[in-house]
Amino acid sequence: MHYLFDFDGTLADSMPTWAGFHVSMLKEYGIPCPDEFVKTITPLGNVRASEYTISLGVPLTLEEYLDRMQVVLSEQYGNRILLKKGVEKTLRHLISEGHTVHVLTASPHKYIDPCLKRNGIYELFDKVWSIDDFGYPKSEVIIYEEAANRLGVSVSDCVFVDDNLTCCLTGKKAGMTVIGIYDETSSNLVEEIKAASDRYVYEFDEIIDIEF
Repeated sequence: MHYLFDFDGTLADSMPTWAGFHVSMLKEYGIPCPDEFVKTITPLGNVRASEYTISLGVPLTLEEYLDRMQVVLSEQYGNRILLKKGVEKTLRHLISEGHTVHVLTASPHKYIDPCLKRNGIYELFDKVWSIDDFGYPKSEVIIYEEAANRLGVSVSDCVFVDDNLTCCLTGKKAGMTVIGIYDETSSNLVEEIKAASDRYVYEFDEIIDIEF
């Protein structure tokens, strides 16, 4: 099988940092945070998530907003963010069993690549993809179809692992097998993510025991 892993909240414990930046921008300008704000912005990537946050009333241009984000997130991803427990062990096990492993994330390469390299797992992946490599958010079926196409395989030969409800729903709609994974930022959506997924795990290394 060909495993495609989300990054934030799946491989790395980074959702509080990434989503927290956008939430903090709303708080800074006294703007109420909408219900399911994190669920909404997670599949969008940096630019679309920033545009959405600005549309709620943040008095900055997109360039100004992205500059603020660059300062905060570059330091965090480059120096602080760690992998979730069991990630490296699980990836090495999957590879030893003949599977391939890849990254499919909404975050840009300038954040995820240094983080993966610093944590010593970048070289384990055959492909490390950001949505910037496709031009589509993870809320659209076409990005999953295109990822499988670039791998030269059927979507039915792919296992997609993510902590976000929208992404799990869309990956499943595209025809991939979906594993939902727990993250604290989506803890209020566990039952919905379970319903959207073929399997659900609370710890990353539980993936080792799943057979398809």
